[in-house]
Amino acid sequence: MANVKVAVRVRPLSKRENAEEGRIIVEVDNKVAKVRNIKVFQDLGTSVLSGAFKGYNICLFAYGQTGSGKTYTMMGTPASVGLTPRICEGLFSRQDDYSEQPASCRVEVSFLEIYNERVRDLLKQSDHKKPYTLRVREHPETGPYVQGLSQHLVTDYKQVVGLLEEGIAKRITAATHIHDASSRSHAIFTIHYTQAILENNLPSEIASKINLVDLAGSERADPSYCKDRITEGANINKSLVTLGIVISTLAQNSQMFSSCQSINSITSEGDSSPVGSHTTGSVSGTRRQAYIPYRDSILTWLLKDSLGGNSKTIMVATISPASSSYNETMSTLRYASNAKNIINKPRVNEVRPLPRLYYLHIF
Repeated sequence: MANVKVAVRVRPLSKRENAEEGRIIVEVDNKVAKVRNIKVFQDLGTSVLSGAFKGYNICLFAYGQTGSGKTYTMMGTPASVGLTPRICEGLFSRQDDYSEQPASCRVEVSFLEIYNERVRDLLKQSDHKKPYTLRVREHPETGPYVQGLSQHLVTDYKQVVGLLEEGIAKRITAATHIHDASSRSHAIFTIHYTQAILENNLPSEIASKINLVDLAGSERADPSYCKDRITEGANINKSLVTLGIVISTLAQNSQMFSSCQSINSITSEGDSSPVGSHTTGSVSGTRRQAYIPYRDSILTWLLKDSLGGNSKTIMVATISPASSSYNETMSTLRYASNAKNIINKPRVNEVRPLPRLYYLHIF
């Protein structure tokens, strides 16, 4: 008996593939053939667009240690465009299969960073004589927002790219023992996408908010760092620890809620008497959901609606394959494992009739 012998041979790119700027995604190392999947946008970006077109709030954030590829995934490079610019491009080249009815659209963007627990507008010229810190407030209906954050109306993809490049250039970076230009701040690029539609021949609007978040990298403190790097690292780790607590608590609450629902369902089916109903209530009442410390950091406060609230949320966990990064890799995977248990409550944002003159003037 003998196994079938298999050989794999990989040819170079053809003239046609070169002309189409194809990328080599197959690599053969000794007896191991590796195929890289580069369809991250098809896997994640299209679902962001689909949700936004239907009127849902969306949050997509990248989490992982320094140098694991968060900024590359979210922003990319001129040669390899990331999720954020590709999502923006998709908004302006809307495909017919996302929605059956045509709509006039309005797109506004903002770009902020959270550095040392302070919020800074990346798209506004700052006066160095005044502190750039912006205040975070909370609206009773729409939730947390940044007071004074500039909103920029954009009418094409080129304008978005210009604003992205402007904001990225202002982000605070520094060299660490892992990465030469590590992001020392959390960055949130927000798109307010408003659609004007005709509902029963009356003008209405659907508004969705897309949060695209590039988190600062988690890392161990290095005693050789200067005071500024240590302070930055402490604040980064504080916000990421808080994010971890929020994710973990939300996951526990979601599982508890699911368990109570199951118990209540079984109890109701097993006993329809008033006594049975009373028992159901006592089962639910004994399980109090844990307090969620959103306000313990600016990051989690601003992401409050995206974590356990009115949003469809996607987490991209980026990890390093190196053995030296074992602890950080395991930590990132624990975050991801907890995050997938969170139950959000996304809903299409209210469709409300608009005066016809407003509709014609704005859109």
